[in-house]
Amino acid sequence: MKRKYRRTEIAFVSCFFLVGLVTASWAGKTLEDGLYEELLEKYVKDRVVDYRGLKNEEGKLDQYLALLDQTNPDELPRNEQLALYINAYNAYTLKLILKNYPLDSIKDIGGWFKGPWKISFCKIGGKTFTLDEIEHEIIRPRFKDPRVHFAVNCASKSCPPLISEPYQGSILDQQLDANTRGFLNDPERNRLEGNTLYVSKIFKWFGEDFGADVVGFFLKYAGGDLKNRLSAKRAQIKIEYLHYDWGLNGK
Repeated sequence: MKRKYRRTEIAFVSCFFLVGLVTASWAGKTLEDGLYEELLEKYVKDRVVDYRGLKNEEGKLDQYLALLDQTNPDELPRNEQLALYINAYNAYTLKLILKNYPLDSIKDIGGWFKGPWKISFCKIGGKTFTLDEIEHEIIRPRFKDPRVHFAVNCASKSCPPLISEPYQGSILDQQLDANTRGFLNDPERNRLEGNTLYVSKIFKWFGEDFGADVVGFFLKYAGGDLKNRLSAKRAQIKIEYLHYDWGLNGK
């Protein structure tokens, strides 16, 4: 009897361990799911999305979206929550493009009174959202991090590029910093000419998120010659906003 009891006890402990392992693995997949990672690595290159190729594997994207719908973000730590919502925004944007592909611009979707960002189709944790609700009612007010503007992707040429990997809570700060530095230091996206800093319209649309101090934000993330010139001319710099190209970020 004693020996039998020990085997039963060992079996119970082993079962408990396996359940915990499966649960932890499932939770991790909400942020680092291999299907989504595989799709990004395969179809996102040098700021450009191969929508034609991705369309052929749309089923894999659908599997990832189904996983998001089965995940409760409120049960995750803060950084993993934010990573999930950014991934969700980007993945559902991809889905929206694929559903309407081929097209020239995301703005071709919807109509005058219900554009692409007002369509209620994004399912997360059993609830349905629009893209606008994810960005403006969850990501921006809840997390209050201006770097998210260089992570969420609107499928357009002037938008900060979609990166070829999912966002992950464990390295989220590094990813957001890298995105922000890359975008701000790219002369095709922002540039300083004389005393005029030409910047993306993102800084106009979401000025309050940057503390109404665009130059100060640039100084925090700019590097090299740009940082030196901004520092030297800070008091004289005026801001101008560049044209925003809504053309599809696809090939």
